[in-house]
Amino acid sequence: MSDSTIRWEQDADGVVVLTLDDPSSSANTMNDAYVRSMGETIDRLEREKESVRGVVLTSAKKTFFAGGNLGGLIRATPETKDAVLAQVTLVKSQLRRLETLGIPVASAINGAALGGGLEIALATHHRVVLDDPKIKLGFPEVTLGLLPGGGGIVRSVRLLGLTTALLELLLQGQQIRPDKALQLGLVHETAADRDELLAKAKQWVLAADDASQPWDTTGYKVPGGTPSSPSLASTLPAFPANLTKQLKGAPYPAPYAILSAAVESLQVDVDTAFVVEGRYFVDLVVGQISTNMIQALWFDLNRINGGGSRPAGPETYTATKVGVLGAGMMGAGIAHAFAKVGVEVVLKDVGTEAAEKGKAHVATLVEKQVSRGRMSREKADAFLGRITPTGDAADLAGCDVIVEAVFEDQALKHRVLGEAEAHALPDALLASNTSTLPITGLAEGVARPADVVGMHFFSPVDKMPLVELIVGERTSDAALARAYDVVRQIGKTPIVVQDSRGFFTSRVFGTLVLEGAALLAEGLAPMSVERAALQAGFPAGPLTLLDEVTLTLPLKIRDEAAKAGAGDDHPGIAVLRALVERGRTGKSAGTGFFDWEPEKRVWSGLTELFPTTDAVPFTDAQERLLFAMAVETARCVEEKVLNSVEDANIGSIMGIGFPPLYGGVLQYVDQYAGGVAGFVARADELADRYGERFRPPAILLERAVPAGSLRAAVAS
Repeated sequence: MSDSTIRWEQDADGVVVLTLDDPSSSANTMNDAYVRSMGETIDRLEREKESVRGVVLTSAKKTFFAGGNLGGLIRATPETKDAVLAQVTLVKSQLRRLETLGIPVASAINGAALGGGLEIALATHHRVVLDDPKIKLGFPEVTLGLLPGGGGIVRSVRLLGLTTALLELLLQGQQIRPDKALQLGLVHETAADRDELLAKAKQWVLAADDASQPWDTTGYKVPGGTPSSPSLASTLPAFPANLTKQLKGAPYPAPYAILSAAVESLQVDVDTAFVVEGRYFVDLVVGQISTNMIQALWFDLNRINGGGSRPAGPETYTATKVGVLGAGMMGAGIAHAFAKVGVEVVLKDVGTEAAEKGKAHVATLVEKQVSRGRMSREKADAFLGRITPTGDAADLAGCDVIVEAVFEDQALKHRVLGEAEAHALPDALLASNTSTLPITGLAEGVARPADVVGMHFFSPVDKMPLVELIVGERTSDAALARAYDVVRQIGKTPIVVQDSRGFFTSRVFGTLVLEGAALLAEGLAPMSVERAALQAGFPAGPLTLLDEVTLTLPLKIRDEAAKAGAGDDHPGIAVLRALVERGRTGKSAGTGFFDWEPEKRVWSGLTELFPTTDAVPFTDAQERLLFAMAVETARCVEEKVLNSVEDANIGSIMGIGFPPLYGGVLQYVDQYAGGVAGFVARADELADRYGERFRPPAILLERAVPAGSLRAAVAS
């Protein structure tokens, strides 16, 4: 077992410590080496159990166990279904053998235990976890289109009860801290440090007089009962409806499979339950949606966060003092993001009073953390102490990064950036949070255009994980690399795009919301427009989104583009103008497509202005929203605004709400029925019926014959 991923050490008391330590990786995963090693280890335990007092399972890595082997799972296809089922059945049988050995087994959880890691821990009789708030435990599989297939559903519902397991762990993929895990009963003890962790685990093993799981004990009752229990039976019918409401009708199969597997597993014995769980797991693994989500939210995301779009030459950079220009909601959010990671922030506005209001917004966010017990008063005070509000540009002295977040007016941005450049460090990075104005034009207002980069944050900054970095004509690799590092420093994900009007995210987002307006004009009922988006997987409907960004913003962007001689008028623009002319400008004014007070309702005059017809089939409406974004993204690729599939997919999901179930906007094209050729054929159909904006650009036609993929096209 010299190449084993599990080390065996037995002490004088007869306790065997099994240390998970894959020599080929920085993290332990359920790869082939693990499966082989665990099988060999269980075989040895069975052979030598007369000389083994007990077992402690722990890890030599920073994490306890990282989970399933996603590299293997993403390659699964319907043709390999039997092989996948055999593999997951083997993994489960090994853990089942471990928990039924008749020997007390404890887990000493020294780091994150997510997915397969928590499944391994649940197969032990006693669980001790390091009391570190950075450690997370949970089943995040649903966020990748999967379910816990190594016994996680079966064991968690029996341990915690159906309702608690579903709501606290399974359906939303929550990652909980050790204190919450202890409160739920997911773990039995916490430990202050690694020495105490192992000591407590060994102490329990040596004192244990029982070596069986609760569900294997005669007379054990599942908390809350089984589906046949009257109390649970009366509430179960509401679960599917509530789940549909939570998902807003989006076609995600994993949550429904989790619900079904959980309920069905409690109606049979535990070994049959593992079979039920395994079959649901395999159906998801070989499906297209899990493939899409794993590719985007694991492989594409990790490539970006690992520096995939960062220039390779410059050394890693860390900001120490940041000047934020503009203390509105966006500027305050940016200040919060930097102060959160320990960076000193100078928050500048036209006057100190305005800057103080921005800091007050940050204080509101910090106080929420304090009230929820997630931050101490001392840390909160230190957090706010790192932000200096000012109206004096001289206070920007010593800043190594400037982030401008003032109104979308080029002359104003020129003035504040030039003023900041004069006072900040002579080599300070000069970043603009503009969402639409070309960076090349903004760089004309400073003496060092090579140090200017777009740094487009999304609102609300404290919740949105993405930052779009925009490279102007004169932006240097050194500036881009510094911007990339700064974004990673504050824990956000940077995508890199080339300069153009609207860049990538704003440009493509505009096609979504304007298409929604066009659908309304063509006779689709307002709530049908919204439902078309929600049931396609978007987090919100386009009319709601338009009201939230205000109807005047797309009009202003379109008017500015027209002045620059760019773009044709979209049919949705006339809809926005009609509402604005009637004083209905959006949520901030209380009236837009909806009346927002006292509660959100469709404006009664909307159907009079745009009568409802049956001219647009519902499926066409759904695909028009998706295709509008996909075709425009293909144009961005063709125009070299985008140079990376990963940037496109992650940017579309994390920045502008493209449904994750399709794996991102370019993955949507590749995975469409018939591949790129099928997408092109459907795009032509939509163009013939609804307008030339759907006509596929040359890059799509080139990849359609012979059959190819956009991922391959961009990579080449």
